[in-house]
Amino acid sequence: MTKIRRIDPGPRLSEALVCGDRLYTSGLVADDGIGPSVYLQTKDILRQIDSLLQKNRADKTKILKANIWLAEIGSFEEMNKAWDEWVVPGQTPVRATVEARLADPIYRVEIMFEALLDD
Repeated sequence: MTKIRRIDPGPRLSEALVCGDRLYTSGLVADDGIGPSVYLQTKDILRQIDSLLQKNRADKTKILKANIWLAEIGSFEEMNKAWDEWVVPGQTPVRATVEARLADPIYRVEIMFEALLDD
């Protein structure tokens, strides 16, 4: 039977979970106070992703897929600027980016990902 380890479980959802050799996250948003810049919100989320990966024996080259939601698809290039600065060339995951109304208007970007963990 595969063991599930929940990371920061709350009453509604866990921030992430490990099942077998995979790390799955909930949607990550920028910390409060980052401001409305899509670029800065994306950079903050990517910092959170790096931290989660490091705590779980992985790095961004192990990300298999990412789902990105933007409050306005017109900010696609601004989000991509932060993303392109962060990813490792030649080690990019599969990715989908769509426009969606996010849970709170202060959030302009939300990212969810799945990564392979090291043995």
